[in-house]
Amino acid sequence: MALDARGGLTSAHVRLVASALGVSVRTVRRWIAAARCEGRTGPMSRPRFTVTADVRARLVLWGGNVAAVRRELLAEARRSGDVETVPSLATLQRAVARDLSKGERAGLRGGEAARRRYDVYGERPRTHRNACWEGDHKRIPVRVGLEGSAVCPWVTWFIDVATKAIVGVAVTPHQPARDAVLAALRAGISRQDPYGPFGGLPEVVRVDRGKEFLCKTVERALGAFAVPVDDLPAYKPYRKGTIESLNGAVEEMLLVSLPGYTHRARPAEAYRPDPAEDLLSYPDFVKVLLDWVAWWNTEHHPAGLADGMSPLTAWEADPAPVEDVAEERLAFFAMEDDGRQRKITTKGISWRRRFYIAPWMAGHVGTKVRLLYLPHYDGQIEVFATEEWGPHLGTAYLAQAATLEQRRALSSVREKNARVLKADLKAAEKLRRTRYAASATAAAPRPRRTVTSGQAEAEIARARAVDLAARALPDLIPPREPPASWARPVVRPRPVAGPPSDAGQGAGGGPAAGAGRLGDSEGC
Repeated sequence: MALDARGGLTSAHVRLVASALGVSVRTVRRWIAAARCEGRTGPMSRPRFTVTADVRARLVLWGGNVAAVRRELLAEARRSGDVETVPSLATLQRAVARDLSKGERAGLRGGEAARRRYDVYGERPRTHRNACWEGDHKRIPVRVGLEGSAVCPWVTWFIDVATKAIVGVAVTPHQPARDAVLAALRAGISRQDPYGPFGGLPEVVRVDRGKEFLCKTVERALGAFAVPVDDLPAYKPYRKGTIESLNGAVEEMLLVSLPGYTHRARPAEAYRPDPAEDLLSYPDFVKVLLDWVAWWNTEHHPAGLADGMSPLTAWEADPAPVEDVAEERLAFFAMEDDGRQRKITTKGISWRRRFYIAPWMAGHVGTKVRLLYLPHYDGQIEVFATEEWGPHLGTAYLAQAATLEQRRALSSVREKNARVLKADLKAAEKLRRTRYAASATAAAPRPRRTVTSGQAEAEIARARAVDLAARALPDLIPPREPPASWARPVVRPRPVAGPPSDAGQGAGGGPAAGAGRLGDSEGC
């Protein structure tokens, strides 16, 4: 068109363009004619239906169901008498497929988790060992036996991003707290047996806003070694993909084969859990998990490592220096200090209204000490001298710890009380909430249970009854007369104000004042 505007367009130019684009000369001349007459250099645009804001809101309401959106639009158009403006189902489906991406359509049907499957995530650049650790909790979908009951344990672990080595692991039979995080960090930092050769101080620890990872205790423990905690945004697992891949790998490679696995595919009949005698005990499960961690670190070849190396090979081949921590600094890494001084008495050391004793306390009664303790564990405490970082005096144990039989009996009593309370709450919920019969027509619902007016009035009267006489104690025995030797209260006479003239004589000290007071006391 620029050549045509200058008058330099020739047939040779037309044939050159037609040959380069693979079209005929007539097609190119038709394009030139359309540009001269209509001023367009592209295909002629045709009117088509597009997804408007109203249609998009209806798609969100109906979960991406295009047919339901069209039925709603058609019903509204019939009421207004403008049916011709409603597009056909095929037109609406083409518009949705054209104007909305696959991720948006999946998000309308399955939410944010479904939409993320169509996102593109960049890969983090390769780093050196201990450049970054990622930590997370995982609920193990395996039922294991613990003191006569079946529980699903939790694992807290940290993985080195560069070498894919699992550096620290801690297992708890219940939902973990900060003590599990500190124990896993302690195992990850130490390189002594049985933890090495992985470990040392990381440059940063990456977590996903878990309250156990962000508590003051963990921040203080890592902050003492100048290790920051990178708090990632919530509900974004792709920001720490290494640990999330580990969570999926342990379930696919180990947990699915264990007895008591709760996600196993089962027939269409009712769910039947594995018998209790077939379940692994808690210590056996911990051993199986730790053996798998050792296999992962030494024999497995995770994706992402060069030349099919194992985490151990990649760790040893990395030339980056490792910063070790002295074992005496890690001995009490996971413990807390309440900041108070206590004194050793003849009963031991009092902490949380209980006494702790140890053989080394003999001869140290009256010594002032400070305590360190594991979070959420009060079976033993560590005793230190009062000065800062003073010498470790020894370990003290709970003086009157309950036996295993007593703890089991107490647990059964608490479970029974919980069941009774649950049954009471369910019964109260049935009385509070009115149940209605199912209806097949648009009519007022009918209550399932019909209450007579007399029953309703009686129950209301019982609820409002406040009979103080009934709540009194009719069988209360009055106290006996006190012995004669007991001191009794003395009744002192009170002065009575008289007329002004009499008051003046009484003030002068005459016999009238004294007589008046004596008469009042005799009258009383």
